[in-house]
Amino acid sequence: MKSIDRKSYALILTVMAFAFATFAASSAVHLNIATSPDYQSKYLAVGLSPTRPAFTWFSVDSLGQGKLAKNPVLLETNNAAVPGLELNGQFTYTLNGKPAWRVTCREGVLTLRSDYVAGGEMPPFVLAFNQRTNHATLLGLMKPGDRRVSLPCVLHLPDMGSVRISANAKAAMLDYDARRRVRVPFVRVAFPAATAQQRHVEYRLEVAAIYPRLAGLGKDARYDGFRRDYLNIFQVNPRVQMLANNSSSDPCSFTLFEYSDLALHAPPLADGLTCLDLVRMTLDRYLAGAKGYGQIGYGCEPTEADLIPWNTPWTTSDTLPSFLIAACNYANGARDWKWAQANYDKLVAWGREMFAADKDGNGLIEYPGTGNFGDRPLREKRPSNWWDTINFGHEDAFSNALAYRAATMFADLARKLKHSDDAQFFREKAAKLRAAYAPTFLNPATGVLAGWKSADGRIHDYWFTFVQGIAITYGLLDNKTANAVMDHMLAKMKAVGYTRFDLGLPGNLVPIKKGDYVFHDNPPERNGVPRRDDGSDGFQFYENGGATGCWTYYTLKALYQLGRIEDARRIFDPMLAGYAAGTFQGFDGTGRSLDWRDWKGGGHGYEGLLVDNYHALLAVLDDVKTPRPAGTESAP
Repeated sequence: MKSIDRKSYALILTVMAFAFATFAASSAVHLNIATSPDYQSKYLAVGLSPTRPAFTWFSVDSLGQGKLAKNPVLLETNNAAVPGLELNGQFTYTLNGKPAWRVTCREGVLTLRSDYVAGGEMPPFVLAFNQRTNHATLLGLMKPGDRRVSLPCVLHLPDMGSVRISANAKAAMLDYDARRRVRVPFVRVAFPAATAQQRHVEYRLEVAAIYPRLAGLGKDARYDGFRRDYLNIFQVNPRVQMLANNSSSDPCSFTLFEYSDLALHAPPLADGLTCLDLVRMTLDRYLAGAKGYGQIGYGCEPTEADLIPWNTPWTTSDTLPSFLIAACNYANGARDWKWAQANYDKLVAWGREMFAADKDGNGLIEYPGTGNFGDRPLREKRPSNWWDTINFGHEDAFSNALAYRAATMFADLARKLKHSDDAQFFREKAAKLRAAYAPTFLNPATGVLAGWKSADGRIHDYWFTFVQGIAITYGLLDNKTANAVMDHMLAKMKAVGYTRFDLGLPGNLVPIKKGDYVFHDNPPERNGVPRRDDGSDGFQFYENGGATGCWTYYTLKALYQLGRIEDARRIFDPMLAGYAAGTFQGFDGTGRSLDWRDWKGGGHGYEGLLVDNYHALLAVLDDVKTPRPAGTESAP
């Protein structure tokens, strides 16, 4: 198969989705075999297969509101019935007349007990999900190359809730797998049965709401999405054993810091397991030489994982800042100075490599891609940051803001570890970058920051919402300038008529011209008519002005930081309603995913669940600091 970039893969996914939907309808294939659960409480609903140890229904509501009608369990027709197995009394599987698996349910707790039956081979108890129905993931520690997760761990079902899993057996592990390039994308968890060596195994599954307990949350139903979805951003791909876009998608080097931002505030997942542990696990893989999307050489060799190769000859400008921010967040949050000291040489090498990209010595890091208008990034030459269908290049305002944050954080870490020369080096680099930032990117014609300055000296300004937000959040603008920038941005948003804050925000408020954009989900020609040079016929689609939760955090954070609470809540309250309704993931009736939408709400995404959409939940930490008006709270 010809190598393609991560996001052009969207078209293939859409065709596959349509083909599968057609096949399912014409063949009367049912992915969920249970019409009703065998047991249901306010927190949990389960059904059991009569022919093999497996769930036919598995739904949770971590808030105990009884929202259990959705059953994401996948029928796996390739698993035959187990000879001699019977389901007795609904909840006990016997093998040749002897109890082999027993299932016990009560309120929010489920137990699976396996007893060894001599002379019979008992398969594992299987829980498989249709990933197009729910992007379930197993959150726990994994060793490189091993598709097993150590216990305890957490099964998380986005927009539904979490389940803590533990076992009575020492060193117990669960089998874990996920695929997307198959007819029906799946996530599969298997609970190994008892053996002659371990004759009795009991797994405990407890429904839990795992989110930061913040003063100010109260019982306000506005924050139900925060309570259910705080873990949505954490998705472990079992085939690479790293945090990824979702459990069957790519690990992206330039997004690791996002996970670490939320991990810093997350409560423990289970005894001895934290979200920061997942960040460290992923960092350790990168430190050992693993690659992520955005790095030279990623996915270019055959692998068992379903990856989209990065064929570009350069690593993105936001990759090394992402690594350093994540490392600092981990070390500071876990107070793991031993880990930081053991990996210090590699971390400081990343930092010095980051600033070696300042080729002209003006303080700003530069990307080898020119960013010149018309020098549009192709599949073989991608832009400088996460926004990889926009012609970001040379001096990139987004990546430089991240580099500034990385430098200031790493200077502090170097000081704590008593590397005073390095601390001074990174402080000076940060100061020089900040001094150059606003003079380079602030556009006097619009009053807002441009996205990038190309090698030919031109600035490229498309009213990027996230650029203004990230610069203000990280202190690259003084308060007077920051408020003026946000005044211009909000006025422009009103002028262009964007009001669908329940969908998130557009990345840009005016069309990106054809010379600065690679078309997504709309070809260079339609019905033989060339695309418009001004980009207007592609506007509101995907990264050309499409609405998303991705990177909206920075606009919200900037407004809260400036004390503009009403402005922030006018955007954030509808978003919170969207999170509570679960509308930032999944698919619409055309098979398009909802991680990107046009301004009317139509799907234009590609992943089904894209973790970046949930970074914005971090804004709740700022929102709750200002009390809501009396009488506006409502019980869930």
